[in-house]
Amino acid sequence: MLTENTQPAIVAVSTAACRLLESRGLTPAYVAGHSVGEYSANVAAGTFGFGDALRIVRRRGRYMQEAVPVGEGAMAAILGLDAGKVAQACAESAGGEIVSPANLNGSGQVVIAGAREAVRRAGERARALGARRVVPLPVSAPFHCAMMKPAEDRLAPELRALSTRNPRVPVVANVDAEPKRDAAAAIAALVQQVSAPVRWEEVVVRLASEGVTTYVEVGPGSVLSGLVRKIHREATCVSFGSPYDLAAVESAIDV
Repeated sequence: MLTENTQPAIVAVSTAACRLLESRGLTPAYVAGHSVGEYSANVAAGTFGFGDALRIVRRRGRYMQEAVPVGEGAMAAILGLDAGKVAQACAESAGGEIVSPANLNGSGQVVIAGAREAVRRAGERARALGARRVVPLPVSAPFHCAMMKPAEDRLAPELRALSTRNPRVPVVANVDAEPKRDAAAAIAALVQQVSAPVRWEEVVVRLASEGVTTYVEVGPGSVLSGLVRKIHREATCVSFGSPYDLAAVESAIDV
């Protein structure tokens, strides 16, 4: 499925889940999202509206897709190897092409992205350096690497033209794991994250340092909850992807 379709769908489901929680009086102290999830986080914080988010992420997906023709880029998950050695594998395998860490997810999980053959070579080098597994990912473009710079350049003026407000709660950004407390900073982070790696482990560490102890993953799936549990082992994590999960969320937050 093309990313220009999946990105708005993810934002729609995540925002619906968040609004249901808000209707029950459950509001966050901080928000964060992984990749396109940072748009949902900004909607939750009130940085921009839901309608604008759907329009901009559809364009984001289209621009990402058009930046690299289907089949020329790739992504792969490197499991069981620390981030420094993954970066080493990429540097030693580039051969004049682009390949770099794209998602720094923590607990020995780093996703790499770039030109298809460079990603393949980096995966082989990662195995030689001790990676437990290398898993090619079924994606339509190599996200969060320098090959996305054309998409970033196209999206930037449209993001900056959005009608925005300062977020009601801090948005901890993918690009630098810093809480964004004003609209300009939140938008700048969204511009940069198109071609920059998602520093998810650092995001969770920052949230923990701010005193966050309970995490609610809103939207489809529970992958982020699993990552958070590995990074912040004392945390309470719960996923909210359907109304059937509401009781578990309320119990976790002790409503």
